[in-house]
Amino acid sequence: MSPQHQDIIDFVIEQAPFNTLERSACEYFCHHLEVIYVTRENQHQWLDSDDPKLFLIRSGSLEIVAPSGEAVARLSAGDYFGYPSLLSGEAIKNRIEIKQEALVYILSQSSFDYLRHEYKPFEQYFVRAHSNRLLSSKYQHHSDSWSERKIAELMTRQAVTLGPEASIRQCAKLMSDQRVSSIMVTHSEDTKLLGVVTDRDLRTRVLAAGVDPEQPLQAIMTAHPKYIFENNRVFSAMHLMLKHNIHHLPVLNEAHQPVGMVTATDLLRQQKSDPVQLIGRIYKAAGVADLKRYASEVPSLLDSFAYHIEDTTLVGKLLSGISDALTTRLIQLYQQRHGDAPKRFSWICFGSQAREEQTLHSDQDNGLLLPDQLSDAEADYFRGMGEFVCEQLDVCGIVRCPGNIMASNPQCRLSISAWLDKFARWLGSPTPEAMLNCKIFFDIRFITGSSDLFAAFTTSLGKQNRDQLFYRALASELNQNSVPIGLFHQLKTQTDAQHHKFIDLKKRGIVIINDIVRLYALQEGIRSANTLERLDALIKTRQLSKKDIFDLKDCWRYLTQLRLKAQLDKEPVPSNCINPDTLTSLERHQLKEAFYLVRQAQQAASFKFARGSL
Repeated sequence: MSPQHQDIIDFVIEQAPFNTLERSACEYFCHHLEVIYVTRENQHQWLDSDDPKLFLIRSGSLEIVAPSGEAVARLSAGDYFGYPSLLSGEAIKNRIEIKQEALVYILSQSSFDYLRHEYKPFEQYFVRAHSNRLLSSKYQHHSDSWSERKIAELMTRQAVTLGPEASIRQCAKLMSDQRVSSIMVTHSEDTKLLGVVTDRDLRTRVLAAGVDPEQPLQAIMTAHPKYIFENNRVFSAMHLMLKHNIHHLPVLNEAHQPVGMVTATDLLRQQKSDPVQLIGRIYKAAGVADLKRYASEVPSLLDSFAYHIEDTTLVGKLLSGISDALTTRLIQLYQQRHGDAPKRFSWICFGSQAREEQTLHSDQDNGLLLPDQLSDAEADYFRGMGEFVCEQLDVCGIVRCPGNIMASNPQCRLSISAWLDKFARWLGSPTPEAMLNCKIFFDIRFITGSSDLFAAFTTSLGKQNRDQLFYRALASELNQNSVPIGLFHQLKTQTDAQHHKFIDLKKRGIVIINDIVRLYALQEGIRSANTLERLDALIKTRQLSKKDIFDLKDCWRYLTQLRLKAQLDKEPVPSNCINPDTLTSLERHQLKEAFYLVRQAQQAASFKFARGSL
């Protein structure tokens, strides 16, 4: 064997998957490869749909570039490319762009197919690599849809701020100089947001009221304004502004410091959206008949909306936003009939609505959070509210909860102390029933009413003791469900009475991910209910590696996408299910890979928490 050939073997045998295969696989690869030198002059000749090949980079670096001109991957020594077309037979659309001249080993289709046939782990490696690439690239932002843009992308200038002690005259001059319609009032020490002053405030609270312009800003500012974080989506900002009828929305960073202001004018420049228009009509509905009519538009609206966005997780936020709007408007209509609430209250939601992950078939999960020591008349008022709202939500197509987790049920219409006692009992006695309740009720979100009341409740809830026994019990619950993967990595299907084959994507995949993420989030004290937001928050902890977090996010998105597609296509299978025979070969590979990664995460969480290795 020549020194040159030995050098090739020494390099290849260190690379995956050859580092886990028999030496014969490596030797076959090395005896059948071709060595090429790729430069900027010849880079365009190597990716050919008529002659696909497997490429392994020995040295140098290059980028894979999409037809749009976007670089989708940067590769260097030890990286492969070319295998997607070898696996799928699809035409090659991407091109390579050399960053540093590269020495590359290439393998023909026939040799690649031989290794796939003779060495199953070889095939599994590239199928899994392709699946991971599909999962990751599926959700990269390739469109200019307004709904997928982050709020930070709308920021064209730095925040315009003043301290609360500044005069109204100084504020007006600054707004005129900066040519803005609002300014943010910030704390002089930590620059955190205290309030907002708009041009309308100057007209109505100063000029019309005859206020001395030398008065400090804090005398006229709107204190504790609504705000949004810079990494949230434009859709969320539009929904928030519609819900609260506001035209200026401060944008904050994670330290709660202002980075800019979004105005109604900014958002009007974005692509108009029928979903947001529908939400706006719901908030302005004159009565229940209007709400019912608007709600009937949701299925057809969703059918068109869902196929024009890249990130289908927005569908869950859209449907949850519609549920929020219906609930809020129904409460307002109830108060118009029966007068203002006699005491503070918080309407709260649980489950998929709390996580902002609703589908067309989601039911109600809601409750009322009330002050302690209500009189009989006050309790009767809120009883009527709970019954009215839940009944009318059902009329609007959001069906009643089979488990009766609704504000119409006295057990879900409780004071702060009663709700805390309920949670304390579950935490203190982790029976299977208690753990099921925890899985439902720990996904909680405020809808409308008193945000201060809700904040007081969640603060007290966060202080309740959760010992290792609680987390161990939750982890044990993870093993009550399993992904539908059998021996030899085959999909396990069920059959209904009509002999339709199906896999329950919700129960056997999405719910497992939700349970895993909730477990880690509760242990870290993360208050967000949304699964992807919880995963983003977990990046800052050491509970999960970034790779595991990205895998879970990709799997959750992929399974959610398949679930939504099945619902929109009205496939003849039970709700939340899919017939794997309707998928392409590569889609089935991708589904198997998603379930495989979920099972790995499930086993890791079960071992970590159930074995007491916190």
